[in-house]
Amino acid sequence: MKAFLAGVFAAILAFAGCTRRPPPPPPPAPHPHYELGAPYQAGGHWYYPAEDYALDTTGIAATLPEGQPRLTADGELYDPNALTAAMQTIQLPAIATVTNLENGRQIDLRVNQRGPADPARLIALSPRAALFLQIPPSGAARVRVEVDTQRSHRVVDQLGGGPQLAVQGAPLPGVTAQALPPPGRGEAGQAVALGGEKPLSAGPVVPDRMPEVIRQMPVHPGALYLRAGTFGRFNYANQVAAKLGGLGGDVISSRDGRQQSFTVRAGPFATIAQADAALRQALRDGVADARITVE
Repeated sequence: MKAFLAGVFAAILAFAGCTRRPPPPPPPAPHPHYELGAPYQAGGHWYYPAEDYALDTTGIAATLPEGQPRLTADGELYDPNALTAAMQTIQLPAIATVTNLENGRQIDLRVNQRGPADPARLIALSPRAALFLQIPPSGAARVRVEVDTQRSHRVVDQLGGGPQLAVQGAPLPGVTAQALPPPGRGEAGQAVALGGEKPLSAGPVVPDRMPEVIRQMPVHPGALYLRAGTFGRFNYANQVAAKLGGLGGDVISSRDGRQQSFTVRAGPFATIAQADAALRQALRDGVADARITVE
């Protein structure tokens, strides 16, 4: 009986070895296009996409989680080994400069995805971009994000309203390790190109795969605050500040010529965790426009 069962088992294994597994499905065809989109909800928060070719803002960066869709929001193939990122509302694609304010490392990347879902995060970086900025996969860092106006207009113009970029065509350049000076001690603006790439010129072409260039900038970690909107009238700002009373909310007045404005702010907060908790409290209290900034 044992010999019979052993023979049956061997026959099953032989049959299984001869059975071919179906080939994996082919990757989806990229169709790069300009994307703005309608308002949407993610993580219990509403986002309202709008063009902003002059965006210059600060906040907290995180890393894109695993399991991203094969195609990005603007129809490109998602590549974790490319310098890309996700943002919640700006036009896609866009070219942006991201600086880690905690160590001064700076890179240029392509924003081609929607996210992050967490309203406490300004931008979510591809694993490659996070590696270059020295942000661990499960970590966060204070960053500055500046949209490159000229190159962002150019890359949208190159799309021409249709899929004209060869997203799959650019190979991953070889990377050679090069040491940057310790944070805060390097010369401001120093750039190191990895894999022999050079910084982009002012020419007409913007690549679909950003050159791997790291610049070492001065370290300015800044202080964490909560901003809850800017208003043209003090009474409106004061009403919002009252909702942030438990967080130390106040109203800051500023003037541009004859135009006076009032900004609601709370803080500073000592750590990112404290700023995160303050933002969650503000959202629970109905301050929908609250966000974390670095000043």
